[in-house]
This record gives sequence, structure tokens and C-alpha cells, in this order.
Amino acid sequence: MKIVTYNVNGLRAALSKDFTKWLEDEQPDVVCLQETKAQPDQIPTLEFEALGYRSYFFSAKKKGYSGVAILSKTEPDHVEYGMGLPAYDDEGRFIRADYGDLSIVSVYHPSGTTGDERQAFKMKWLEDFQNYVEELKKTRPNLILCGDYNICHRPIDIHDPVRNAKNSGFLPEEREWIGGFIDSGFIDTFRYFHPEEAEKYTWWSYRFNARANNKGWRIDYCMATENLKPRLKDAYIEPEVYHSDHCPNVLIIEN
Repeated sequence: MKIVTYNVNGLRAALSKDFTKWLEDEQPDVVCLQETKAQPDQIPTLEFEALGYRSYFFSAKKKGYSGVAILSKTEPDHVEYGMGLPAYDDEGRFIRADYGDLSIVSVYHPSGTTGDERQAFKMKWLEDFQNYVEELKKTRPNLILCGDYNICHRPIDIHDPVRNAKNSGFLPEEREWIGGFIDSGFIDTFRYFHPEEAEKYTWWSYRFNARANNKGWRIDYCMATENLKPRLKDAYIEPEVYHSDHCPNVLIIEN
């Protein structure tokens, strides 16, 4: 099973840059999208159906903002829209699809880059998200949590760890949270297969020619519960794919 997570930074913009051609060539079984920035009536689901994908979207109430989705070649047994927490569900940040004993989530963690208020919201989200996931593991123990976490874990995951040490996305408390989250029973699947590979990023600023110079951040992850370790086959990043300021992350697992 080939699973891709991809923050498209506006699905309609990505579609205008041949996203469907990429999807046809890539042929993933499941695609987790973040930051779709589209309401249901703005999404060309027929284009995805023509390529063999069922599509499940959970949009933010605010137009042109946030939103997550799952595209799937196989119809899930169940799709769960949101976490049952209005503060987050109103922003369209979480969708889950169940396939037999496996659950795949597309999640879009908040960014704290716009100021103290949103940074505080982000930190509260991280606490509530972890609590939610701990409860979810009791009934759905085989979890793959794909998405934009908006946090770099280690200095190897960011182009300039010293100058970014006080920036949202690489703050000590954020790094401590993601380290603790992994230690609670999750595998950062890219690092599992590439433990010390440097200069592998998933997001680049649109400013300062950052992508051309590979001055990026690795903030997108496919996190898998520890009990899925025997089923993990490969994980890699596709920086050559250009529909967004992010790029796709890929995880290969045994069904």
C-alpha cells in the first residue's frame, strides 16, 4: 500500500499545475491532503473519480482556509470527519479513514507564525490532539497519522537550526512535544528508513529563492504506531514535485 501525504496549499491552485497528471503517474493507494482551502462545491471530485479515486473532504467553515482530505482507490470501511472538538473541527483539521484493522488520518496542525494568540492555540491543539490520539488508539490501535505537523523535530530537519531557534515551528517546546509524541509509541517513518540523512525537507518559503537553494524545513510526517513496524517497507520525500510550497511524503506499507 502506497500512502502519500501532501500539503497542497490550495487544491484548486495545485490542480492548475497538473496535480491530476501527477496523481495519475504516481498511483498512490491513499492520498492525505492538507490545506485544501476549498469548500465542497469548489472541489472537482469527478476528476478524481475518473482516475479511480473516491474523495473525502473535511473543509473549514472559513472559506479559502485550512481543510483536509483523503483520496482513496479503495472505499474505506468508515470515514470519521473531525475530532468532535468544535474549536478544531471548525478549521477542518482532521479526517480519518478505516481500512480493516488500519486507520489512516490526514491532519493539519495549526501554524503559530502569525503571532502569540495562534501560537497559544497551536500549543493547546498539540495537547488536545495527543489526548485524542491516545484515546483513539484504544479502539483503533493501528494508526498512520499523515500530515503537516508544522514542527521540525531535530536540527537535521531544518536548514538553519541556530537562526530559527526562536521561530514557530522550531521552538524548544514544540520540539519537546513532537519528541514526546514519538516516544509515546509512534514512528517517524522517514527517519526510520533514513535516520541521519540531512537536507531532506518538505517545505520551503516562497521568499529568498529558498527552494532553489534547498533552504527548507521537514514539517510533514507519516507517523505510524510502533505495532506497525513489521509492515513498514519504505518511506521517502519527493522534493522534485512542484504544486505547492510543500512536497509529497511517501510511505509504503504491507496491507
